[in-house]
Amino acid sequence: MRFSTLALLGLVSTGFASEMERLMEMKTAERQAMRSRGDFAKGKHARREKEKCRNGKAGEYACDNVDMLDFISHEEMGSTTREGNDVWGESTPLSIHSSCVKQYLTLTAHRLDLPDGREFGAVGQTDGTAFIEVRPNGELTYLGRLPTQTMSSLWRDMKVIDGYCYIGSEAPGHGLQVFDMRKLLSIKLNGRDASGPVTFNTAMDLTAWFRGFDSSRNIVAHEAAKMIYAVGTRRRTTCQGGLFMVDVSDPSNLTSPGPSVRPTLVRPINGQPDNGPDEKFNGREICFAYNEDTLTIMDVSDKKAPVIVSRTPYVGAAYTHQGWLVDENDMSFLLLDDEPDEMDGTGAAANGRTTTYIFNITNLAAPVNTGLYQSPVKAIDHNQYVIDGLSYQSNYGSGLRIVDVGAVESDPSGKGFKQVGFFDVHPEDDAVGGSVEFVGTWSNYPYFKSGHIIVNSIERGLYSLKYTGKK
Repeated sequence: MRFSTLALLGLVSTGFASEMERLMEMKTAERQAMRSRGDFAKGKHARREKEKCRNGKAGEYACDNVDMLDFISHEEMGSTTREGNDVWGESTPLSIHSSCVKQYLTLTAHRLDLPDGREFGAVGQTDGTAFIEVRPNGELTYLGRLPTQTMSSLWRDMKVIDGYCYIGSEAPGHGLQVFDMRKLLSIKLNGRDASGPVTFNTAMDLTAWFRGFDSSRNIVAHEAAKMIYAVGTRRRTTCQGGLFMVDVSDPSNLTSPGPSVRPTLVRPINGQPDNGPDEKFNGREICFAYNEDTLTIMDVSDKKAPVIVSRTPYVGAAYTHQGWLVDENDMSFLLLDDEPDEMDGTGAAANGRTTTYIFNITNLAAPVNTGLYQSPVKAIDHNQYVIDGLSYQSNYGSGLRIVDVGAVESDPSGKGFKQVGFFDVHPEDDAVGGSVEFVGTWSNYPYFKSGHIIVNSIERGLYSLKYTGKK
């Protein structure tokens, strides 16, 4: 959301809402088919040993420059549905990075009152959230789980601010769970005083349960401003799919400062820190929204009156889903993924290969789609995060794909982009060069300082991986 002459955000259009419903129906139908054929059967996915990537394989998994350090199934992490979705992480002390908006100002890191060097994961499942610790050698230890607040749902999303995990879901009545991850520190798994794994109580073990909105598609965070943005909210809110803003400066007493109008339906968002190239917006809170069929840039500095700066369409749009800044210091380029373009056969994605769109955002009022990158295999893209010139992409059936995007400044067409590593968590479609289906990995978390990457698989469980290629 950007500063502009527009006073209000537009209403949700019928076309946008129906497109989201179409995608939900496709995913729900495919998930039911997966259940029917036994993809989530009890005992199907056992614990795996560490496997180095050698000659393109790590056990049964195709790979390149990525080792498997550990694997734990959803069943072992206490899920009765045994189905995964999103994933996020937390390190001690907390490092600042954002999945939502960052101020156009210098950010100050916040340290937690936790011992240094520990790494935790919040693993989304249809029936709750599992918590794990990633040991220094990459081994995964299951600590406990927080059940869903109401009922199971394909969609669950979580983000962390100052050690508090904020969890939303598409489940009716779910609202926003607030869980203090410091509770994980006292769990002991061995010896006489063993206390875990722990199943936390949704009434007694939450710091808060916020019911200002009913359900949500995604949760995004602005750590420095202590703000959570729920997107795709529905029921019991005037936002009708847009940004629902929650002030989490007091995790035990959440409040909503706005918006007071219904913004256009918004998918996951992320934003710019520090001083960006567009000087008109220095000192403003800027939001990049992946908004059904456009890249929408907004100014959310005034929480009660967020303002659209620009809406930019692009050739091949089917359902604009997610994206990330290439460089959070330079802030000149952004990568965008469109979820069903490969399935719908729109634009360049008609060949089924995962397509990433490149935008020059040096002028926030007039972004330009400068090119695109295509994966060497077929798959639907879902979530990506960029660190030091590498995009860590969770591309459903083709697994984790690591793409060197550092050439964007010299050649914004994307021709200089190169895949430098991958780990395919869905070997079932390898023989045919991939499949355009909602299977495999939902998301990944690549921000641990140790270099460990946790990848959540829909059917199987959580992988602990390590990229071994050129940084």
